[in-house]
Amino acid sequence: MKNPGLALTLAFGSCALAVFAADWPQYRGPGSDGSSPEKGLLKKWPSEGPRQLWKRPLQLGFSSFAVSAGKAFTLEQRYLDGASQEVCLALDASTGKELWAVPLGMARYDNGYDAGPDDGPRSTPAISGGKVYVTSAYLRLVCLDANSGKVIWSKDLPKENAAKNISWQNAASPLIEGNLVFVAGGGPGQALLGIDKESGKVVWKAESDKITHATPIAATILDKRQIIFFTQSGLVSVQPNDGKVLWRYNFPYRTSTAASPVVAGDIVYCSAAYGVGAGAARISKEGGQWKATELWRKPGNALCNHWSTPVARDGYIYGVFGSKQFKTGPLKCIEAASGKEVWSQPGFGPGNVITFDGQLLVLTDYGDLVLAEASPSGYTELTRTHAVDGKCWSTPSISNGHIFARSSKEGVCLDVSAQTVSR
Repeated sequence: MKNPGLALTLAFGSCALAVFAADWPQYRGPGSDGSSPEKGLLKKWPSEGPRQLWKRPLQLGFSSFAVSAGKAFTLEQRYLDGASQEVCLALDASTGKELWAVPLGMARYDNGYDAGPDDGPRSTPAISGGKVYVTSAYLRLVCLDANSGKVIWSKDLPKENAAKNISWQNAASPLIEGNLVFVAGGGPGQALLGIDKESGKVVWKAESDKITHATPIAATILDKRQIIFFTQSGLVSVQPNDGKVLWRYNFPYRTSTAASPVVAGDIVYCSAAYGVGAGAARISKEGGQWKATELWRKPGNALCNHWSTPVARDGYIYGVFGSKQFKTGPLKCIEAASGKEVWSQPGFGPGNVITFDGQLLVLTDYGDLVLAEASPSGYTELTRTHAVDGKCWSTPSISNGHIFARSSKEGVCLDVSAQTVSR
């Protein structure tokens, strides 16, 4: 569709269905919250699965797809010029044809060793205004032309902003909000950065938090737009325009924090593996002062998200929980205000969840795509299909009636739009 943000009515014979389509321009979607405004998509797929537009091999990587203006972008690891390198890849969203590929630098993880069978780029590109923004494993922030892949500007955060990397290297994706790109990756006094997306100039720098693998999010809480980073100190919320801290919520750090925070109204939920567990705080404001008051905290791995960020809907948190429960980890519904487990369904593993039009779309760690109701009344599966082979630690994307999903070895695009309804 030429105007993906418009509501359209498509008529097929005697069947007219209201369709709302949208791009998926960055990690976890247009609102950085794992949700899509798309409506009118199929809730029941054929036994052989939705119509496959394309499937193609991909090299190692846990990067997700970002989709905008007819192109799909992701990162993969390739062996170039005698070395493993991370590469930003642009594909035609309709055919899967490679349009361009740009090396970003070395692909080394786990304390510097070459990428192995369980390694690869983890960051996801972000697209805005015909430009692609990528953060590499070694904290190089690059702006590329979306049509050609030409480098427009590049920042080496360790050299320019005294950034210090972490074990397994950077996995966080750049966040775009308004005219700024937000990243965590600087030294004392400049750990959190707001960067002009056109010029690459640092607009503001603030705080001294150490980074994690978690991508920051943008959210509106109590009518105030804010950027929330998940650092080794916990959650820190700042004003988008100047980086001024609004509130903090202290939360433990151990080994790695990889799931982004989740906002449910005035409640912010966060979680980490390695025995840390989960917690939630209610955000309030009185007399111009912001405050985060802890509602609950549950340590351990029973209620934790390893790298699988949940989604929020109507006061409930839906996501894949557990630590290293490959193929078996459960999809759960948790009450945001109390941390109470409402229901649990095993058999998903540490894949990822997004939501649209009242449904959950889950990519299991073994490559199944599952559509289920987003309801606290119980687990109701609507349909599923096996989409890709290989390890799936990335997040599925929905754009213009199509599902984009990938594993460590291949990517796929499936048509779930109303066009597939029998005419």
